[in-house]
Amino acid sequence: MSVVHVTRLDRGSPRREAGVFHHVGSITDDDVVEHDGLLVSQEDRVVMEACSQLSVEAGLVVADSALHMGRVSEQDLEVRALRCREWPGSRGARLAIWLSDGRAETAGETRSRYLFWRFAIPAPTLQYEVYDSSGLLVGRTDFAWEAYAHLGEFDGRLKYMRDAQPDEDPGAVVFREKQREDALRCENLGMSRLVWADLERGRRARTARRFQRGLEESRHRFLRNRVVLA
Repeated sequence: MSVVHVTRLDRGSPRREAGVFHHVGSITDDDVVEHDGLLVSQEDRVVMEACSQLSVEAGLVVADSALHMGRVSEQDLEVRALRCREWPGSRGARLAIWLSDGRAETAGETRSRYLFWRFAIPAPTLQYEVYDSSGLLVGRTDFAWEAYAHLGEFDGRLKYMRDAQPDEDPGAVVFREKQREDALRCENLGMSRLVWADLERGRRARTARRFQRGLEESRHRFLRNRVVLA
């Protein structure tokens, strides 16, 4: 965030100075809109530009966020990726856009999804709602693997702060979350959790193995004797 990227509309040369990276490239009138009296790039172009400059994981965070906030649509990004396929870095950008999903609500959820993809863990259903036998909602989870009877949650500090009541003791928030998890497990579902440290480069492989083991254990425990009637 220390560098501002600017696409020049004149014929100046590309350069970086005083915290500003000047880009010179093809930009049409359709790519530019006015916002608060300033000329800025269309948001789908901004996402593509950012993704082409970043790693796939970081670009995926940008794309997921733009989709979740409703600033762009999937079609917007797909069309933009096609138009800009000759850009430097476009291959990684197209991958980030292909993996993007606006249902991801936080950067932690997005980075978790990247980990699942990177280590060939089946893609989960996002924001999965669990109901009991009477049809009452037990809870909503970040991830679900229905074919494995397994759930997943990303636990960031902000999540617990968001769920806390004014002046509520932090321990009460954690206890309430533990009760929610117990209720979900009572529906014959397993659960695995992640925190920020689990996404660090040196721990990713271990985290992936733990999740894969959890998936297989849940499938063996909860689905082994299940009979499905067609």
